[in-house]
Amino acid sequence: MFDALADRLEAAWKKLRGQDKISQSNIQDALREVRRALLEADVNLQVVKEFISEVEAKAQGAEVIAGVRPDQQFIKIVYDELVQVMGETNVPLVQAQNPPTIVLMAGLQGTGKTTATAKLALHLRKIDRTCLMVATDVYRPAAIEQLVTLGKQIDVPVFEMGSDADPVEIARLGVERGRAEKFDTVIIDTAGRLQIDADMMAELARIKEVVQPHETLLVVDAMTGQEAANLTRTFHEQIGITGAILTKLDGDSRGGAALSVRRISGAPIKFVGVGEKVEALQPFYPDRMASRILGMGDVLTLVEKAQEEFDLADAEKMQEKILAAKFDFTDFLKQLRLLKNMGSLGGILKLIPGMNKLSSDQLQQGETQLKRCEAMINSMTQEERKNPDLLASSPSRRRRIAGGSGYKEADVSKLVSDFQKMRSLMQQMGQGSFPGMPGMFGGGMGNPLAAGGNRPTPPGWRGYSGGASAKKKPKKDKKKKGFGTL
Repeated sequence: MFDALADRLEAAWKKLRGQDKISQSNIQDALREVRRALLEADVNLQVVKEFISEVEAKAQGAEVIAGVRPDQQFIKIVYDELVQVMGETNVPLVQAQNPPTIVLMAGLQGTGKTTATAKLALHLRKIDRTCLMVATDVYRPAAIEQLVTLGKQIDVPVFEMGSDADPVEIARLGVERGRAEKFDTVIIDTAGRLQIDADMMAELARIKEVVQPHETLLVVDAMTGQEAANLTRTFHEQIGITGAILTKLDGDSRGGAALSVRRISGAPIKFVGVGEKVEALQPFYPDRMASRILGMGDVLTLVEKAQEEFDLADAEKMQEKILAAKFDFTDFLKQLRLLKNMGSLGGILKLIPGMNKLSSDQLQQGETQLKRCEAMINSMTQEERKNPDLLASSPSRRRRIAGGSGYKEADVSKLVSDFQKMRSLMQQMGQGSFPGMPGMFGGGMGNPLAAGGNRPTPPGWRGYSGGASAKKKPKKDKKKKGFGTL
């Protein structure tokens, strides 16, 4: 996501490195690179013109702060303008005073509208809002079955009347069911077309008139670039939408849609889809997205991902084990699986400041090493997982594990050796010190979370000890989540 744009923008910063101050002469080369970067990212031409004009005006009028290099100050100006273009703040879903809140989903075929409906329902369920999904797409083969299947997967009920009923009547009765059964939110999945046509718009208008939705969200494919912004504007003018959901953002390295939708259509981006899994939906925060585009990471999103997966009580127990140097292979395997649940290793690392420059080969190497670790740990007995010292002193055990996992005895020996070093270092981290990490997981991982070389620990992460500083909050139930040890 935004890889090409980020690389191009970095070329712009280089134009200002070594300069004493920002001036009319040296700013032009940097602006030229920024303009080229935005155009190659398929950002709308009018948005590019306005963006460059604003950045130029702010850069020329900026006073260089003592101790801040011109290129750093220029990055700050570009960051502020990116946030401005994308909408400044997150726009949350409306919550009706008299439930249910009615959300109408619209969009063309192939944008991932039905999946986005389920993703939104799961997102709301995670924040304790009960949802009912309504299937009104009676035209696309298996659309209703798809929504029913997704509903079972995320444990959200689906109201449907088959493919022979009138979509407007399905929507009306679905809202009545939601109101009668006291659901917090009713999400209506509507039919799409391959392109905008009068029939689709007329049906959407009728459904909207009957159900009176609090939110009308347009699902648009980020891969279409600036055309996504034009599509959003057309729907906004003809139907009236309250926001957009950008899907397939993980597959678009350009990012033009995210930078164009708000300025062209006037409708805010409320959510982004960042993967195929039903959990892969994130609220859209312009400031966080701007930070990712500029290669600064996104620690807040990383923390939120972790909070969804880690239980506070488990984190506290893990903290105690780390401090007592009793962290074992069972704990390690659990952490690996929780890390998997948060998404791909590459996606997680790009949220960490300083890790955005890892190549795809390095990320692939990291993924491979984690899989090797998991395979070898799965070949251990419960006793061996709980007591890694048994493996350190027994070549026959290491040979058996190597045979069972399909790797060499030397690989198992290295895993055990690295694990013992890591356990010792984690104990020191928990006590406030953070010595340099040796190669982990078999060559190529200088940081236990990073792949590809002995990279320094990112600024701001020194002394980090997982859940040590987490304050225990009153629990509503035993499923209350917290931030654990990665």
